[in-house]
Amino acid sequence: MDCRCPTHEPSRTDADFPVGVVIPLRGPAGIFGPSCEAVTEVAVAEVNADGGVLGRAVRPVVIDGGAPPSEVAATVSSLVRSGAIHAVTGWHISQVRQHLVPVVTGHVPYVYTSLYEGGESANGVFCSGETPPDQIAPALRWMRAELGMRRIFLVGDDYVWPRGTARAVRSYAQRLGVRLVGESFVPLGTHDFRSVLTRISRSRPDTVLMLLVGQDAVHFNREFAAWGLHDSIRRLSPLMEENMLLGSGPESTSGLFVAAAYFRSLATASAMDLTSAYARMHGPTAPALNNMAESCFEGIMALSALARRAGTIQAERLAAVGDQVGYDGPRGTMQISRAHVRQPVYLANAEGTSFDIITRL
Repeated sequence: MDCRCPTHEPSRTDADFPVGVVIPLRGPAGIFGPSCEAVTEVAVAEVNADGGVLGRAVRPVVIDGGAPPSEVAATVSSLVRSGAIHAVTGWHISQVRQHLVPVVTGHVPYVYTSLYEGGESANGVFCSGETPPDQIAPALRWMRAELGMRRIFLVGDDYVWPRGTARAVRSYAQRLGVRLVGESFVPLGTHDFRSVLTRISRSRPDTVLMLLVGQDAVHFNREFAAWGLHDSIRRLSPLMEENMLLGSGPESTSGLFVAAAYFRSLATASAMDLTSAYARMHGPTAPALNNMAESCFEGIMALSALARRAGTIQAERLAAVGDQVGYDGPRGTMQISRAHVRQPVYLANAEGTSFDIITRL
């Protein structure tokens, strides 16, 4: 892949279609970076084997989405203005998305692949990740009906996605007749959760809803188990994957449920094809394939499908035809509606360092 240094414009040819791939290479979400980069190479190889984007070979330009959001936006803006990238995609947190939208809108298409709080409506921006109505709401309904959930404590990182999702959860809890007994928001990069765990212990929830990113969730899981809370309190997360399970350790993940559109154990034909292609390209020592990485695969696939339908990469035209675009991917049948991808969502529980899918929500 290309040099990530923002002061060096990547080399290109007229036959290239350079795509800015914004993924975290540092910070709490940096745990996802190696997998995101590795699976992007698989996606690019597949698209290029099928003729690329409008006959041009996709070339990924990796941009560190773990940098401060204003720095990420400045880097992307410079690359867009110079013509060094012709589209943007990738997994990154909502704060980064909010900084990127103003610098790409009206210039290049942007496929945002992360799960997020919902509500993005800028022209030429497409969101292929899960949103609370399709992910968290049905997971809470299932836990209420099947596990008798009655009391929730919410813990999240203090930024856009957890705050926005918490607003939705308050409404869901009220409709389900479930009591939200406490909320706690911590700075990104938090390692010490003692004060939060004290509040959880005193609130006596039966379920903790985790809206924590990457390494923050790993630290929380370890401390949660060290306090012995996993013996009596379930955890539910919409953002938990195989690398995080490995980091948490199998002794820290019992009673942990996850709602997501993709797990490495998903047995669709396209999911198994991706697993095989990933293993062939990167071998047995590759970073663990996971939801966040697979979302980057979906971003490249969605961009390719949109361009094929529109016959152009102009953001305005892509927006005009978006509702006519669908494709089959590792997550199943994907359909774009109002610039968001509708997709199946599954509920799984952690089994050591892997996931056992329980049901489709």
